[in-house]
Amino acid sequence: MALIVQKYGGTSMGSIDRIKNVAKRVKRWHDNGHQIVVVVSAMSGETNRLIDLARQISTQPDPREYDQMVSTGEQVSISLLAMAIKELGVGARSFTGRQVAIKTDNAHNKARIESIDDRNIREQLDAGNVVIVAGFQGIDDEGNATTLGRGGSDTTGVAIAAALGADECQIYTDVDGVYTTDSCDLKSQKT
Repeated sequence: MALIVQKYGGTSMGSIDRIKNVAKRVKRWHDNGHQIVVVVSAMSGETNRLIDLARQISTQPDPREYDQMVSTGEQVSISLLAMAIKELGVGARSFTGRQVAIKTDNAHNKARIESIDDRNIREQLDAGNVVIVAGFQGIDDEGNATTLGRGGSDTTGVAIAAALGADECQIYTDVDGVYTTDSCDLKSQKT
């Protein structure tokens, strides 16, 4: 049995059907005897929608209020995925960055993770549940919501894997194929 952290991005979480597909994938790993922690992003386009709302109100939104608002997209994702996993007959529990206690500095919009309290995660894993954690967010010393900036959910996944001493950290992303070289190399190889 391995402890595995899986991270799913916004495209993987982009619709109810896609969330159900993620739930099926997570269930397969769980059914094979693994302890699973899943870190998710907001549904595709949701963070951009929230940012647009903030900019319609203010040309320079207050950083604290901005983080408070944009971190809500991940809360929707974790809850929907937990529901989908439970519908498949597997125990699941969702946690925000605050509930896990992902402690960050207070640099809103670009916070850095300082520590992760793994007690709630381990308690749920020991109870046989899949744990779903909101990526991209944490809390500062004053209890304010903070966000890690773009790509923050990947950072959250890797940081949680390190904090737990996970056997694997799997980052799932939707791409249009598997590449073995970048486009610059392809151009230079043409004759």
